[in-house]
Amino acid sequence: MSTPSITPVVVRLKLSLLRNGLRQSGGRRAAYVASAAVALLFAVLQLAGLVALRGTAHVEALVVLLVAVLGLGWAVMPLFFPGGDETLDPTRLVMLPLRPRPLVRALLAASLVGIGPLFTLCLLTGSVVAVARGAAASAVGVVAVALALLVCVAFARAVAAANVRLLTSRKGRDLAVLSGLVVAIGAQVVNFGAQRLGSSGLAQLDPAADVLRWVPPASAVGAVHAVGEGAYGTAAAQLALSALALAVLVGVWSRHLTRLMTSPDGSTLPAAGAARERTSTGLSRLLPGGRTGAVVERSLRYVWRDPKTKAAWVTSLAIGLLVPVFNAWQGTGSVYLSCFAAGMLGIQMYNQFGQDTSAFWMVATTISSTRDAYVELRARALALLVITLPYAALVTVVTAALLGDWARLPEALGLSFALLGAMLATGAWTSARFPYSIPQEGYKNVAPGQTGLAWISVFGGMIAAALLCAPVIALAVWASVSADGEGWSRVLLPVGTAYGAVLAGLGLRFAAPRTARRLPEILTAVSKG
Repeated sequence: MSTPSITPVVVRLKLSLLRNGLRQSGGRRAAYVASAAVALLFAVLQLAGLVALRGTAHVEALVVLLVAVLGLGWAVMPLFFPGGDETLDPTRLVMLPLRPRPLVRALLAASLVGIGPLFTLCLLTGSVVAVARGAAASAVGVVAVALALLVCVAFARAVAAANVRLLTSRKGRDLAVLSGLVVAIGAQVVNFGAQRLGSSGLAQLDPAADVLRWVPPASAVGAVHAVGEGAYGTAAAQLALSALALAVLVGVWSRHLTRLMTSPDGSTLPAAGAARERTSTGLSRLLPGGRTGAVVERSLRYVWRDPKTKAAWVTSLAIGLLVPVFNAWQGTGSVYLSCFAAGMLGIQMYNQFGQDTSAFWMVATTISSTRDAYVELRARALALLVITLPYAALVTVVTAALLGDWARLPEALGLSFALLGAMLATGAWTSARFPYSIPQEGYKNVAPGQTGLAWISVFGGMIAAALLCAPVIALAVWASVSADGEGWSRVLLPVGTAYGAVLAGLGLRFAAPRTARRLPEILTAVSKG
């Protein structure tokens, strides 16, 4: 008697999970529909664009590179977005009497349901249409699309199964922090690549495509082009390579799935040895004593350990470096763009108490006077400066080196330090005046009902900081247009540094009494998440 297939059951389970998730709230349903509409619109535009490129010289190099990047995206997706698909976690099925091989087939079929596979299918179809020439190439294209799609999905499943214990742990969820860095770098790389292609054409992709056409899943699309060229042996080898990659990925996935369903979770086992006592870190020995040192160390620990805080810092550090450096690398930037680094990191001063969430009550119990509030705010600003000052200086020097514009280095540094001081001042004041909660779960950075407060706090503070920097900006403009501008340029560094320090000090002084008076309101606001 044959055992009934579990594939239809698992596919229906995937659809039920999707349907029940959308029923939870209207906001979630609207967000899903909107994201699906945008993704499908982009997929259709990609499909139309690739079809329009049919017959263009060197189009095969473009589609091979495109499919290779697509496969890489499927591989890293489970690492950066482990919560994006609940069925990626096979530990939910370990208590069921299921054999790994039928389960792999069922999960592979269920993985083909969703926006991601549909988007991939559109892009693969457009790629095949762009390079297929003749009936034989079109027939091979049908096989190539199916094979490439299965390789992408199996790649994602194998990576997820191999790392599922990590991805469902606290440290694993911290890995999603890198998504901001990947997005920032990817956006700049795409921008840089598009500009280079616009000026040099698709021919410069040929060297990379010659290698990638033998790397699955791009090898499947390469086989379609090879058939159109009459190279049937090459096409057969490329299709065989894709089929072999699919078999290997499914085998790796099955092996990890078997181990996952038959071995105990290491996190539930007792520790192999006694817990080692924590000792004071080298950082604590370098910091001053008293409240100031304790607050600085606590703030820096938040940066390293708290997922939301770490995500904000990683994204700010990446964008603050990439924007000026990539523009300078392309020869279209300015040394003044290095102020972007100080601006991105200065944002971290805003909503200081909201970053503590409900744990702020422990800090609030230690603030009984304006003096206590001032020391607390000053220490938080010092913790930010420990990272921001050397980083802003480094980005400015690197930008000036890439542009060869050393003459304007003092001006850019002065502007960066003045902007940083202004953002410390406005950030301290808005932290006391417009605090808001940051939810610890999910990807939201503002608690429901506090979006208006967040906009006023961050964007209002940034506008105020720009206005406070107006005198230094005016001095920089004067140095650029004045006949004796070189002398003024040298003055900008000490003037900007001193001006930023004065602004930061005054901002902390003004914010301290408001913080001490509004502790109950601040505690209520930051505890809503």
